[in-house]
Amino acid sequence: MNKPATLLAVPLSLLLGYASTAWAQPAPTEADAQAFAKKGVAFFKANGKEKALAAYSDPKGEFVSGELYLTVWDFNGNQIAHGSNQKLIGKNLLDLKDSDGKYFVKEFMEIAKKGSGWVEYKWTNPVSKKIEPKRVYLEAVGDILVGCGVYKK
Repeated sequence: MNKPATLLAVPLSLLLGYASTAWAQPAPTEADAQAFAKKGVAFFKANGKEKALAAYSDPKGEFVSGELYLTVWDFNGNQIAHGSNQKLIGKNLLDLKDSDGKYFVKEFMEIAKKGSGWVEYKWTNPVSKKIEPKRVYLEAVGDILVGCGVYKK
């Protein structure tokens, strides 16, 4: 191979290798979302509410990983932590509807009464920037509700 071709081939092969690795990453599963939420619950139990809420809302922290991030609510429908959209923190979203008109936060509050469970709704995927169907696992711990979901393609 001549020198110019070699100089072009090396970066091209690195680029293609990186791209194929990125494409090969499987989408997170419902089991991944549930495990992520349970990791958040364990962190809350080990570190307390104040430290947990700060960690959950850190976009570069351990509770944000691609499409997986935690959302946290008090039992009145107030968003108290969000790994993907900090603008929602401090807002009461009980009357928030998804694109189909579903009051999904009210369903979250029903889950809080039961202790844990799943809710389906539509939300903007922070990776694709599109509204997509989402299934979220929620678990009550102390006086908060910790959730993590997956987008259904």
